[in-house]
Amino acid sequence: MKTVDQFDFKDKKAIVRVDFNVPLDADFNITDDKRMRAALPTIKKILKDGGSVILMSHLGRPKEGPTDKYSLRHIVADLSRMLSLTVKFADDCIGEDAINKAGNLYPGDVLLLENLRFYKEEEKGDVAFAEKLSKLADVYVNDAFGTAHRAHASTTIIAQFFPDNKYFGYLMAEEVKNAEKIINDAEKPFTAIMGGAKVSDKILLIESLLEKVDNLIIGGGMAYTFAKAQGGEIGTSLLEADRMELCLELLEKAKAKGVNLVLPVDTVIADKFDNNASKDQVDSGHIPADWMGLDIGTKTVELFSDIIKNSKTLLWNGPMGVFEMENFQQGTKAVAEAVVEATKNGAFSLIGGGDSAAAIAKFGLEDEVSYVSTGGGALLEYMEGKELPGVAAIQS
Repeated sequence: MKTVDQFDFKDKKAIVRVDFNVPLDADFNITDDKRMRAALPTIKKILKDGGSVILMSHLGRPKEGPTDKYSLRHIVADLSRMLSLTVKFADDCIGEDAINKAGNLYPGDVLLLENLRFYKEEEKGDVAFAEKLSKLADVYVNDAFGTAHRAHASTTIIAQFFPDNKYFGYLMAEEVKNAEKIINDAEKPFTAIMGGAKVSDKILLIESLLEKVDNLIIGGGMAYTFAKAQGGEIGTSLLEADRMELCLELLEKAKAKGVNLVLPVDTVIADKFDNNASKDQVDSGHIPADWMGLDIGTKTVELFSDIIKNSKTLLWNGPMGVFEMENFQQGTKAVAEAVVEATKNGAFSLIGGGDSAAAIAKFGLEDEVSYVSTGGGALLEYMEGKELPGVAAIQS
């Protein structure tokens, strides 16, 4: 793998694609800086070599060009503090200010460019736009795994202008290495835990995993579509009626492949979608008409935990219930604790970005699993067997 370790950045300018798409509150304070911290080792390596760094990222989904709400200037002070230096800021990513400031960088300097998505050309993968970005530097580094599944100008197209000088940053390399471990070197028994709201979001992943896993645990909102498909009553729980047939097909496929597909046996229900709602616990498929399932029940927690603790490889993607509400977080927390216990006993555990990463962080357990991915969508597509444009652009 072509990583930054294979290049000496002395007196070179490196343009680094990072994922600084961090959440900001109403006063533009960063509420979770994990993505920024994840890029620090790559930035520091370049600076230590005696190079300078030009950082580019997107922030949010600006629709109409430059908008202060989505300006990366809001994160400059935090980034400066993290790096213990004054980060320079260009109020554009390809205009005169960017060209001048990039041209005047000295070894040890860091420049942050304005939000790439202020230009429609970024998401369109525009070649001319990518070329303008490339002219700012001598070397290209991609350290943004969270956007590696998009063939955008800064994540993929730009690489063609650095045929011999393109590398993975440390985060990108680590993400690919851990995903590959699951895809190609999973020690048995291999258990995948799938949660989240919709079956439709995970169909391709589930089908791909049925070729690899010994156990496939399904919880979260999607479990109710399975329950309904099997003739159960689910009240007002989440349902994808048009996916019921597919759920039955997946059950058959799992059976044919000898995969132990495990569904909840009981569920915690509420009379409304509210943390303070009245709650009860019933067997799966027996939810009263005006009630909804919001978490897995105690028997399910026991069933899932036993399987998890006896596994050697674990992939977890998606919560077991509405973990954001304190009264409906027990199932997700119990699964997290079971994954931690299995990891302590020698299992390899990969937490698949998105809500699972948020959950494991909420319970303060992120340092007790093998790896927490920063890229939800990118990791899922990689697991589905798709080629990620951002990865392929460096490897080609």
